[in-house]
Amino acid sequence: MDAWQPERLIRVATHFIVTLALLAQSVQGQSRIDSQSGALQGCIRDRSERPVTGATVYVRSRAGTKSVAAPTDPEGSYHFSGLAPGSYTLTAEMTGYRAATFGPIELAGGETKKIDLVLESSASPSSSLGTPELFDEPRFTVAGITDPTNLGGHGSNATLGTSESLKKGIASLGRESPASSKSSTLTTATEQALRAQAEHETGNFDANHKLGKVLLDNGRPREALFYLEHAARLNPGDYDNSYQLALAHAGAAEYERARQTVQNLLVGHDRAELHRLLGEIDEKLSDPLAAVHEYQRAAELEPSEPNLFDWAAELLIHRATEPSIQVFTKGHRLFPHSVRMLAGLGVAWYAQGVPDEAARRLCEASDLNPGDPGPYLLLGKMLSAESAVWDEVGKRLERFARLEPENALANYYYALSLWKERRDLSENLAKVEGLLAKAVHLDPKLDLAYLQLGILYSEQKDLPKAISAYQKAIETNRRMEEAHYRLGQAYAQTGENLKAQGEIQLYKEFSKEAAGQAERQRREIRQFLYTLQAPTFASPPR
Repeated sequence: MDAWQPERLIRVATHFIVTLALLAQSVQGQSRIDSQSGALQGCIRDRSERPVTGATVYVRSRAGTKSVAAPTDPEGSYHFSGLAPGSYTLTAEMTGYRAATFGPIELAGGETKKIDLVLESSASPSSSLGTPELFDEPRFTVAGITDPTNLGGHGSNATLGTSESLKKGIASLGRESPASSKSSTLTTATEQALRAQAEHETGNFDANHKLGKVLLDNGRPREALFYLEHAARLNPGDYDNSYQLALAHAGAAEYERARQTVQNLLVGHDRAELHRLLGEIDEKLSDPLAAVHEYQRAAELEPSEPNLFDWAAELLIHRATEPSIQVFTKGHRLFPHSVRMLAGLGVAWYAQGVPDEAARRLCEASDLNPGDPGPYLLLGKMLSAESAVWDEVGKRLERFARLEPENALANYYYALSLWKERRDLSENLAKVEGLLAKAVHLDPKLDLAYLQLGILYSEQKDLPKAISAYQKAIETNRRMEEAHYRLGQAYAQTGENLKAQGEIQLYKEFSKEAAGQAERQRREIRQFLYTLQAPTFASPPR
């Protein structure tokens, strides 16, 4: 018995070690699964912002699997965890309310998304019986357009120009055409197979429709038109083919034909996607009043993030700043994690003449997704027109430079924020110069950074370096008025009066040209006439 005891101990110890190893592998595997799982959470409220307790929330995957959540808690909150990466749809149901559905929701591994839903009372009028519900009615009416002789805005011409530039920046964050938002997953071989089938079976609706859609999704609308039009002749009543045909006409810049196709579809299908597309077409056809009404209708039928953003952006572009703030505020409430919705709200406040509120909102937008460069670039543009910098703006631009050290604009805007802070500037001069030098190294065409270098050297009384920097700015952008003006001043200080006079004359010429061009651009954007309804427009929170 004693002779066998050491061997038994060895076997027991070996078994124990193996068991521990297997257990560790299991824990590690479970940890990897947990790290790859996503989560959905949020709150269910009624139209009065009250939480709906006891509502049942379902999450469905693309495959159609249905998971039942526990009833929402007293705060109206729900939570799903352990979700595999993929596409999901959320539905909330409660006795006495109409069901609310949102989706698709693309969930990445380890990602948590917050989706709030609003339940409408089943006693309220159905949207199919009249004007669709939009959670709460807008407190404004866009009644017409006017010749934009009254440009609105606040501050100097430079600030007005910055406001217009910021609006363009916001518009670029949206306006994603329904055609461009779709992407084809079919391979070239599949396309070739569809093309062969469509050419061989000319009467095959499905082959022509699929091939046209693939070509459209791949950015070839003119090629797509041939097959989609042929499919329309084979089956004129097919909704999806007619919608794709409208997208193809719009993509090929055949806007009148695209509008007619959409209007024909609207006779039997009052859908949000049709109104949104018609809004884009109307804008292309220089009919912004019709466009804004179509965007509004799309948002009423389907108050999704893209529809609300497009509506608000259209109002903002046409200088209806107060209504745009209302819609952006609504959009931010419904989609609190939308970076562009919050950024749009910030730009709208800047256009309204409240730069401190604009800065706060843009800073919040940058915090939602620190890796998104959009809010930082808007903050930088706003900073360029302001005489001072807010502490929180400086912190965000510092983060931008830290996250994207090889981004020329990130380095330039951070340098500009340090320069405008004017606190401990003597200690920061070397840092500012280094950031600007890095910016022009990364982008030798960045005229703004050369100009700022010239300003820095001028304040240091290093005129040769200042002159060289101003000359670099002008080489990059010959019509840069401020560079000519400052170069003229520098030449005057060095006694080169003829050169100074030449630069000042160029400054005057280019300033006059720029002012005329800005005026023409502003006149191209017709301004909405709108009426605010009670309650009156509120001031921003402080």
